[in-house]
Amino acid sequence: MKKIIAVLGVVATVLAIPAGAVDGIAVEGGLSDSSHADAGLVRIGAQWDWKVRWLERSGWSLGGYWDLQIGRWVNDSVDRTNSGLWDIGLTPVLRLQWAGSGGFITYLEGGIGAHFLSETSVSPQRRFGSSFQFGDHLGVGLRFGPRQAFDLSYRFQHLSNAGIKSPNNGINFHQVRFGYWF
Repeated sequence: MKKIIAVLGVVATVLAIPAGAVDGIAVEGGLSDSSHADAGLVRIGAQWDWKVRWLERSGWSLGGYWDLQIGRWVNDSVDRTNSGLWDIGLTPVLRLQWAGSGGFITYLEGGIGAHFLSETSVSPQRRFGSSFQFGDHLGVGLRFGPRQAFDLSYRFQHLSNAGIKSPNNGINFHQVRFGYWF
């Protein structure tokens, strides 16, 4: 029952945000490289740019955005504990970007946020201890097209509860992400 109430709270919060306030949307897919975790994921998300830039110099700048996502994991693990799970996350992301010649923007980014999982394991050997997880990622990407509106990136993401509750096996994902900035 607690899980249902938490999910409904997140959904209500998302629905309360005016659609016009969204600065970008993205879809991503990924596969786990963790032992005892044959899992894949698909997520959709909305992004809100912080609209500030720091350290602007010679085409370089540091900025950031909020990334709100909902996703589904498909679990094909041996001795799996469930067929899949739902994942809701909110992450502040810092992005170091360079606006080079040719209309492309290349970037490095990283973020640490909070995730809520509908299940606490994918296999008996890969248990997460709680539904609350921290999700951290490092990524590299490219913005291109008119107004650099298209965004293609690779992310390495790790989810774990940082030792808040045992067990804390965590899980890693390699992800490809495609986004569009309005």
